[in-house]
Amino acid sequence: MRKIAVSIALAALIGFVSCKNEGKKDAVKTEQNEIAMSKASFGVRGNCGMCKNTIEKAANGVDGVAEASWDKNKKQIHVTFDESKTNIDAVHEAIAASGYDTDKVSGSTESYQNLPGCCQYDHEMKMSLKEGETQETH
Repeated sequence: MRKIAVSIALAALIGFVSCKNEGKKDAVKTEQNEIAMSKASFGVRGNCGMCKNTIEKAANGVDGVAEASWDKNKKQIHVTFDESKTNIDAVHEAIAASGYDTDKVSGSTESYQNLPGCCQYDHEMKMSLKEGETQETH
């Protein structure tokens, strides 16, 4: 009887230890994912708050993008993404497909034409403006 009780206690202890180790593996995976995260910034043309929503939605729609924030004044987007799931070119393409020019890819003409009037930007607009630099509007 004692051998059975000891065997049960030993099995429970082994099960507890193996569950504890699985938690550590998950923590390592989480740390590895954080290491794979990259940040990038690039220019995107746009005018207003509606542009901001559309541009950020397009970027965040790319699998692997953790965060995207477009600065209306600087005409620049800051993106955090998982390199194991996507690359920066995919983010450029997604934004361009929504109708907005990036500094690498021209926006889709059809999507651009479907943008609200306030979002139809000047295609010669400067992007990635530095602090204090302003964009002349026509």
